[in-house]
Amino acid sequence: MSMMTNTLGRYFAGRFVVSAVGVFASIFVLLVLVDYIEMVRKTSGLVSASAITVAETSLFRVPQLLEKMMPFCILIGAMTCYLALSRRLELVVARAAGVSAWQFIAPALASALVLGILATTAYNPISANLRELSKRMEAELFGSAPGGGIQDASGFWINQVNSDGQAIINAARSEQQGVRLTGLTVFRFDTDYQFKERIEAREATLEEGHWLFKNARRYSLDGPPVDQDSFSLTTSLTPAQVRNSFSTPETVSFWQLPSYIRSSESSGFATAGYRLQYHKLIAQPFLLAAMVMLAAAVSLRFFRFGGVQKMVLSGVGAGFLLYVLSKVTEDLSKAELMHPIASAWLPVCVGGLTGFLALLYQEDG
Repeated sequence: MSMMTNTLGRYFAGRFVVSAVGVFASIFVLLVLVDYIEMVRKTSGLVSASAITVAETSLFRVPQLLEKMMPFCILIGAMTCYLALSRRLELVVARAAGVSAWQFIAPALASALVLGILATTAYNPISANLRELSKRMEAELFGSAPGGGIQDASGFWINQVNSDGQAIINAARSEQQGVRLTGLTVFRFDTDYQFKERIEAREATLEEGHWLFKNARRYSLDGPPVDQDSFSLTTSLTPAQVRNSFSTPETVSFWQLPSYIRSSESSGFATAGYRLQYHKLIAQPFLLAAMVMLAAAVSLRFFRFGGVQKMVLSGVGAGFLLYVLSKVTEDLSKAELMHPIASAWLPVCVGGLTGFLALLYQEDG
């Protein structure tokens, strides 16, 4: 009996992993196609944009987008797995052999935990690095556009005040958590806060004590525009301060988050977003396991009993409500109205307990 249980456990775990990976791969391909079409539309007027470069940019952007959808991939994958097993009466045979629902759910739970650990420790750093690479490729694509790639008043903003006056910096895109900026517009004011000049540049890099602008054009009130290959602007900003303005917690890998939290705290900046992201990544394996519990609660009904469609819709609805709950708690945490630990673990507890109670009622109630 022990050998049969182990064999069945490996079989159920394999079926679940195949279903989850299949859903993940399908959504990945769909997102790549949609993002590629959008990138083709944006770069249609750029002569230097090749189809391969645009495709690579889309390919590198998608992993981070898909990371947010990973719990739903697990939910749909688990539901697909258990519905397929139920349709082929394999669950009926397992129950007839004395295997309870808790026993053939356990392999999927263990597999979800392993997938969650891999997603946190390996997939997240890879997706963050690919996102930085895609930003660099976007800067190369749009940097050759007319006007040096300058966009409208959007993107990232930062304000710095020095002994020379005030400078307001707007960047269309940021790389390396704000250390390198592209698509820049700078408004400079003197010590009396009177407008001095406007600077447009293709890119800028934060170096020790100054910003180094390249391919800059300076507009002043008392003269024609002046083009400069390089231009230096004094600053007292540090990489930690710039990171707080230009980077988002999602672009920082799991292994770098503790140092980012410490550096932000030492600089006096708010760390709620970084702390929330860190605890969300820690809780991710358990969130995936909670999704398996929810999927099992709505997918173990035998087909001959009917009502499978309603159960599937209820599972999808439960996943959507859990997503709404996670977004609400995330916004509360970023507004410092809820502790990051509570915000990260509340959806896990709600989803896991809901699935557990539903299964307990179905199997032992």
